[in-house]
Amino acid sequence: MGSELWHLQSPFIKRRLHSAATDTAKTCGALYLVLIAANLFNFFLALSDLPFSLTSLFSDILTSPLTVILLMSAIYLVLGTLMDSLAMLLLTVPLFVPIADAAGINLVWFGIYVVMVVEMGLITPPVGMNLFVLKTTNSDIPMVALWKGVMPFVVADVIRIGLIIAFPALVMWLPEAAR
Repeated sequence: MGSELWHLQSPFIKRRLHSAATDTAKTCGALYLVLIAANLFNFFLALSDLPFSLTSLFSDILTSPLTVILLMSAIYLVLGTLMDSLAMLLLTVPLFVPIADAAGINLVWFGIYVVMVVEMGLITPPVGMNLFVLKTTNSDIPMVALWKGVMPFVVADVIRIGLIIAFPALVMWLPEAAR
């Protein structure tokens, strides 16, 4: 036991432990700032009735759930280039759920769809956020090579999302079986 304690007292271990604790505190602080900002945003959304105003504004396109889904897909793909998934979900779901509900979209299906589209937006070239994370960890790989390497995954995501839009039962069979 004495020798284990000696290793923790070494300057190298102390520096590494301090660095890890500092990085953890910074990451947690950033996540809490996003959560606090999203809660404030949601509070002001509730005060302003913006989700309901958007629902009435988009009442013309609400007649076709497919149009609503395609429009939301485009929005999530663009947002995927600008923000991370947690921020995207916290900022858009309070706006999109009333619209999806008014369009007659099953909200369980919608939740699964949103997670899939958000994750696809994060890898979509040219500026998907996760591509920059890959570039940071692998600085010797050119960005064009990352774009080419991620394209099979983007195509697979597009096919998967197309399948769940065309056949919602693929997503809903498990929740319905659990009832």
